Amino acid sequence: MIDAIAWKFQTGAQRVQLPEKYGNWRGVYNRLRIWSADGTWERVFTALLAQADADEELNWVVSVDSTIVRAHQHAAGARKKGPQPASRMTTPSADPAAG
Repeated sequence: MIDAIAWKFQTGAQRVQLPEKYGNWRGVYNRLRIWSADGTWERVFTALLAQADADEELNWVVSVDSTIVRAHQHAAGARKKGPQPASRMTTPSADPAAG
Protein backbone atom coordinates (compact mmCIF):
# COMPACT_ATOMS: atom_id res chain seq x y z
CA MET A 1 0.00 0.00 0.00
CA ILE A 2 2.75 2.45 0.93
CA ASP A 3 4.70 1.57 -2.24
CA ALA A 4 1.59 2.31 -4.31
CA ILE A 5 1.10 5.68 -2.63
CA ALA A 6 4.80 6.52 -3.02
CA TRP A 7 4.67 5.53 -6.72
CA LYS A 8 1.73 7.85 -7.28
CA PHE A 9 3.54 10.84 -5.74
CA GLN A 10 6.88 10.08 -7.40
CA THR A 11 5.41 9.86 -10.88
CA GLY A 12 2.65 12.44 -10.55
CA ALA A 13 0.38 10.08 -12.46
CA GLN A 14 -3.34 9.99 -11.99
CA ARG A 15 -4.56 7.37 -9.57
CA VAL A 16 -6.33 5.38 -12.32
CA GLN A 17 -2.93 4.82 -13.99
CA LEU A 18 -1.65 2.80 -11.03
CA PRO A 19 0.17 -0.36 -12.21
CA GLU A 20 -1.71 -3.59 -11.57
CA LYS A 21 1.03 -4.89 -9.25
CA TYR A 22 -0.17 -2.37 -6.63
CA GLY A 23 -3.76 -3.57 -6.72
CA ASN A 24 -6.98 -1.68 -7.23
CA TRP A 25 -6.47 2.10 -7.48
CA ARG A 26 -9.69 2.75 -5.53
CA GLY A 27 -8.32 0.90 -2.49
CA VAL A 28 -5.07 2.85 -2.64
CA TYR A 29 -6.90 6.15 -3.04
CA ASN A 30 -9.29 5.40 -0.16
CA ARG A 31 -6.43 4.37 2.14
CA LEU A 32 -4.46 7.53 1.27
CA ARG A 33 -7.53 9.70 1.89
CA ILE A 34 -8.36 8.03 5.22
CA TRP A 35 -4.75 8.11 6.48
CA SER A 36 -4.50 11.79 5.54
CA ALA A 37 -7.75 12.67 7.30
CA ASP A 38 -7.12 10.77 10.54
CA GLY A 39 -3.52 11.97 11.01
CA THR A 40 -1.78 8.64 10.34
CA TRP A 41 0.73 10.18 7.92
CA GLU A 42 1.60 12.93 10.38
CA ARG A 43 2.25 10.40 13.15
CA VAL A 44 4.39 8.23 10.84
CA PHE A 45 6.53 11.15 9.66
CA THR A 46 6.90 12.53 13.20
CA ALA A 47 8.07 9.13 14.45
CA LEU A 48 10.50 8.73 11.54
CA LEU A 49 11.95 12.21 12.09
CA ALA A 50 12.32 11.61 15.83
CA GLN A 51 14.10 8.31 15.22
CA ALA A 52 16.43 9.79 12.58
CA ASP A 53 17.17 12.78 14.80
CA ALA A 54 17.95 10.52 17.77
CA ASP A 55 20.31 8.47 15.58
CA GLU A 56 21.92 11.76 14.43
CA GLU A 57 21.09 10.97 10.81
CA LEU A 58 19.51 14.35 10.13
CA ASN A 59 21.38 17.35 8.84
CA TRP A 60 19.23 20.46 9.25
CA VAL A 61 20.85 22.56 6.54
CA VAL A 62 18.64 24.64 4.29
CA SER A 63 19.82 25.96 0.97
CA VAL A 64 17.86 28.41 -1.15
CA ASP A 65 18.73 28.85 -4.79
CA SER A 66 17.78 32.35 -5.89
CA THR A 67 17.30 31.24 -9.49
CA ILE A 68 14.03 29.56 -8.55
CA VAL A 69 12.54 32.51 -6.68
CA ARG A 70 10.04 34.23 -8.94
CA ALA A 71 7.62 37.07 -8.63
CA HIS A 72 3.92 36.44 -9.02
CA GLN A 73 2.72 36.69 -12.62
CA HIS A 74 0.74 39.84 -11.82
CA ALA A 75 3.71 41.58 -10.17
CA ALA A 76 5.20 42.73 -13.47
CA GLY A 77 2.35 45.05 -14.40
CA ALA A 78 1.50 46.50 -11.00
CA ARG A 79 0.91 50.24 -10.77
CA LYS A 80 3.49 52.22 -8.91
CA LYS A 81 2.38 54.29 -5.94
CA GLY A 82 2.70 58.05 -6.15
CA PRO A 83 1.76 60.63 -8.74
CA GLN A 84 1.16 59.35 -12.23
CA PRO A 85 3.13 61.10 -14.99
CA ALA A 86 1.01 63.23 -17.31
CA SER A 87 0.47 61.71 -20.70
CA ARG A 88 2.24 63.35 -23.62
CA MET A 89 0.14 65.49 -25.81
CA THR A 90 -0.03 64.38 -29.39
CA THR A 91 -0.25 66.66 -32.34
CA PRO A 92 -2.74 65.81 -35.02
CA SER A 93 -1.25 64.77 -38.31
CA ALA A 94 -1.99 66.63 -41.49
CA ASP A 95 -5.26 65.71 -43.13
CA PRO A 96 -4.38 63.28 -45.96
CA ALA A 97 -7.44 64.45 -47.92
CA ALA A 98 -6.22 68.06 -47.85
CA GLY A 99 -3.01 67.23 -49.71
